[in-house]
Amino acid sequence: MDISRKLAIMIFSAVPAIIGGGIVYHFFGNFTQVIIYEVILLLATLGCISR
Repeated sequence: MDISRKLAIMIFSAVPAIIGGGIVYHFFGNFTQVIIYEVILLLATLGCISR
């Protein structure tokens, strides 16, 4: 996988991180759940990039 594709995957996952983080905070009202959501999203992104 070339570098441009890896960067595109990282940018594509930044949108759910921003929007999804706000949605998770709205429903739970706590940053602990937001951090858990962000870590899960980061692990999924790193899993896609490492292939």
